[in-house]
Amino acid sequence: MTRKSMRRRTAVTVAAIVVTVGVLGGKLVDIQVVRADELQRQSVNAKSYSQPLYGIRGDIVDEAGNTLAGSVWRYTAALSPFDANEAAKQDGQSTLTKAVNDIGRITGKGGPAILALIQNALKSDPQSKYALVKSGMDVTMFDQLDKLNIPWLSFTKTPSRTYPNGAVGGNLVGFVSGEGQAQAGLELSQNACLAGQNGKETSQLGADGVAIPGSTVVEKPAKNGGQLVTTIDSDLQWFAQQELAQVVPALGAKFGFVTVAEVKTGKLRAVAQYPSVDPNNVDGTPSNYWGALPFTTPYEPGSTFKALTASALIDNGKATPASQVMAPYRFVSGHGADLHDSGFHDTERLTLTGVLMLSSNTGMSILGSKMDDTVRYNYLKAFGIGQDTGIDFPGESSGILHPVSSWDDQTKYATMFGQGVSATQIQMVSAYQALANGGKRIPLQLIDGCKQADGTMTDVPKPKATQVISRSASQQTLGMMESVVQQGELSKQLNIPGYRVAAKTGTAQQPDGRGGYLPSYYVSVMGVAPVDDPQYVVSVNIGYPTTITSSAAAAPLFKTIMSQVLKTFRVKPSTTAPANYDPYY
Repeated sequence: MTRKSMRRRTAVTVAAIVVTVGVLGGKLVDIQVVRADELQRQSVNAKSYSQPLYGIRGDIVDEAGNTLAGSVWRYTAALSPFDANEAAKQDGQSTLTKAVNDIGRITGKGGPAILALIQNALKSDPQSKYALVKSGMDVTMFDQLDKLNIPWLSFTKTPSRTYPNGAVGGNLVGFVSGEGQAQAGLELSQNACLAGQNGKETSQLGADGVAIPGSTVVEKPAKNGGQLVTTIDSDLQWFAQQELAQVVPALGAKFGFVTVAEVKTGKLRAVAQYPSVDPNNVDGTPSNYWGALPFTTPYEPGSTFKALTASALIDNGKATPASQVMAPYRFVSGHGADLHDSGFHDTERLTLTGVLMLSSNTGMSILGSKMDDTVRYNYLKAFGIGQDTGIDFPGESSGILHPVSSWDDQTKYATMFGQGVSATQIQMVSAYQALANGGKRIPLQLIDGCKQADGTMTDVPKPKATQVISRSASQQTLGMMESVVQQGELSKQLNIPGYRVAAKTGTAQQPDGRGGYLPSYYVSVMGVAPVDDPQYVVSVNIGYPTTITSSAAAAPLFKTIMSQVLKTFRVKPSTTAPANYDPYY
């Protein structure tokens, strides 16, 4: 490179620096001298504006990750009447007319209504900068409005709850208020997992109400809520609710429940209810069905309770499946108890197996009296009767199991066959889980854990199992219950080809609150399959049917649900022969 060329390059560089310094100096003079007064006025008029940064509420999902409750953005559109009017002055009235017509078309309000909104606001305040156009918009409507590029139309967004499955699982999931506050179900009980934490950002606004570029500061970052992972199988939940929606009205009943529990884990795979609330439209369902009745509403369980009494008798060494009893239609204790079977019959020579199969109140009372009342009470407590399940579901009832000291003679016998005591469907499912699981009760589980926003999983502590009865007593009780399916009057409705099924039916009148009973019945079937390797407990409960008022009303639905459960979870068919206990002697 020649010396002449180097001098030329140096000169060019120096000239560029001089020009740059001149420009910056001129800008500085413009800011500090020429426009000083104007910028000072803007600085004085600038306002600090804070707005929340929303922490998104976490999803509720089923055991496979399918969404039961989620969050979406909802948008609010607002306009500045003053700026709309100023734009019309500059660009012409036709421009304003087109803009309001476009807004009216997209929002469904119509152009004239939008124009009236502007005019009315200006009448009240000629400097008006805000008028609400529409709130709660989905992203599709927002996109359409945003693409109009109307400078005096602005948007804000807030998170909103959505329930893609509607009423399927609605009573379990619960719902939130319009302000996003948890109101019921898992939304309420698991709010600590789900709730996000809002943050805040602050901007400086100029006199025109527009944020000054570079002035936005995040004062507190938002934190999203965790994902609640349930044990529910949403497909099975859907199936159970669809079946209930057909069966309950056909029976002229008021309500119905179906619960499915996994024997070896205590995990609830379905807790279905009809009627069920749609969290997207809570007011579309009567308020008395907003909760999860299988958790919150106890009933006298009736004859499904006899399986608990029978298992306790066997475990306590007071009876065997072959224990004999002369079971009359009516039994009078001589100490105040007076009870009878559901239908008149001559005195029958039954075994304990026969008492379960024919559901004899008198036979169970006579055999049950062999056990000390306090001992039997302790068995019932160990089965979970009279106490909550530990699931911590909102409004969960612990039912009613009065202490032995308050029992009269009628209560003493009635509690042997499911009267004088009340339990929720979930409590009874928990007790049957123990019957099916070799006598070992595992507290039922509805939640697997909470997955935090950072991906870490907070698991629910593994529940501690309690040995209520021996494995032998469990197996013998299931064998007796199998006779209900194999030889009972509802065997055709309960039998599932290829599988050994144990079940117990129940038909219970409910107390009227005045010492008597209502004329309507609460009917149920509870069962376990397969008996040779118990996998699932299914409970079907129908509230006050009118076309069929016995447990025959619930039996076909039990078979339908249990068959679907066995298919859904690919349970292997039974490979052993059914138990063959003799109901008579």
